[in-house]
Amino acid sequence: MVGFITSRNGRWVRILAGTGMVLGGLGSGTSRGAVVALTGLVPLLSGALDLFLLGPLLGLPVRGADARRALGQPEDAPLLDLAHDGGRSPYAPPSTLLH
Repeated sequence: MVGFITSRNGRWVRILAGTGMVLGGLGSGTSRGAVVALTGLVPLLSGALDLFLLGPLLGLPVRGADARRALGQPEDAPLLDLAHDGGRSPYAPPSTLLH
C-alpha cells in the first residue's frame, strides 16, 4: 500500500481525491463543507508536491523520491510526461515526427 501511495498513480489518486473534497466542500456552502474543503487540501498538495506525509510515522522520508528510494522502487516518471518518453529524459524528441 505504501508503495502505491508514493507511486505516480498514487500521486494522481491523491490529487484527484483532494480536488474532489475541495470542490465538494466548497459546493456545499456550509461550514462543514469548508472543513472538508480545507481537509482536501492536504492530499491535493501532498500529491502535487510529491510529499509522503505519513513517512515519518512509518520510518520513511517525507519527500516522495526519497521514500521510493528507501522502499527500493524504481524512479517514477514525472507527474506529467510531456516528452512522451516515459520520463527518461526531459529533452527527448517526440516519438513520432512529421516530415
